[in-house]
Amino acid sequence: MDSEVSSKVDARIVKTDEALRTALLGLLERKPLEQITIREIAAVAGIHYTTFFRHHATKEALLDHLAADQIDRLVALCMPVLDQLDSRAAFVAQCTYINDHRKLWSALLTGGAAGAMREELLRLSREVARERAPKEHWIPVELAVNCTVSLTFETLAWWLTQPAEAFSIEKVAEILNRLVVMLSMPL
Repeated sequence: MDSEVSSKVDARIVKTDEALRTALLGLLERKPLEQITIREIAAVAGIHYTTFFRHHATKEALLDHLAADQIDRLVALCMPVLDQLDSRAAFVAQCTYINDHRKLWSALLTGGAAGAMREELLRLSREVARERAPKEHWIPVELAVNCTVSLTFETLAWWLTQPAEAFSIEKVAEILNRLVVMLSMPL
């Protein structure tokens, strides 16, 4: 009996959390985070204002949760390809995922969520670099991570402001691959 009640509560939590993320994304497509209120998020999500605070302390915390989830999905998609040491294929996978979710990623990378997305990508990239970076390299690992994330972030944000048909997934992946490979080349 307790597990039945628990699963109903868990289902409500998941449903509410998804409604909050969807509401925030929809609002981010129209205006920057600074102009969005928690009352708006709750209203669009169809929940009571105080319910918001059972899930997140602030709208920034909700945004951080959303950003982390999207970055985790992207990294999970790319890591198996990177394990095969094919960076171009990893960028194609990354660009395909972003293009398949273009509206979402446009809001995340070019709207009010851009700062949170950049920070989450930097955080996760630093973790990966600690595990995978070569011990000796011409560029310090921390600087390489910062440059790689900046190149990737700015290239993707730029791409998402272009008409969808202007640059193919393969072309953007090639641009990213060349930029990032330049950082990894020895002097």
